[in-house]
Amino acid sequence: QVQLVESGGGLVQPGGSLRLSCVVSGFRLDYFAVGWFRQAPGKEREGVACATRADSKYYIDSVKGRFVISRDNGKRTVDLRMDSLKPEDTGVYYCHTQPYWGQGTQVTVAS
Repeated sequence: QVQLVESGGGLVQPGGSLRLSCVVSGFRLDYFAVGWFRQAPGKEREGVACATRADSKYYIDSVKGRFVISRDNGKRTVDLRMDSLKPEDTGVYYCHTQPYWGQGTQVTVAS
């Protein structure tokens, strides 16, 4: 059974940091690209960061220089380090590898 389980969300002040973690099971992580998506209230889900099978990394412009995606195939984890957080980063963050999704973890950036 394929599972993706996120953790690490929470409430943080603007300028703060969080580290999200996704633990995967039921498939070989090294066979797939993985990504983090987010969905803000009233908005569509958007891709934030992606790590390919070869571990090339891609980010949307709004998080470049602030977020870092990393994968550990042996530990079956995909992390998202988020620094200099802004209120507009608020949303539910999801771990994704086609066609599977985690349940999401809430990130709220507010003073």
